[in-house]
Amino acid sequence: MSNVHEEISKHSKKQHELVKAFLTLENQRESFIAEAVSLAKNDQPFTVEHINMVTKEINNLARNGIAPTRKLVTSEMVIEFAKRDK
Repeated sequence: MSNVHEEISKHSKKQHELVKAFLTLENQRESFIAEAVSLAKNDQPFTVEHINMVTKEINNLARNGIAPTRKLVTSEMVIEFAKRDK
């Protein structure tokens, strides 16, 4: 019976680690998006490269079934959001 408890504990710990990783990546992604939007609002050059690198990591985590997926971001999406948010 203790083997079952150990396996459940391992599984729970693994899920907890995935959730922590997702939250860290999600915060990074949001920070990169905010930076790109700020630059776009000020007609400064920006890139979505970092946003999408983190997005791909998030989507890799999502393959484990516990984290939600996120869409890749285009420059046009950032510009559109920046125009609406002015």
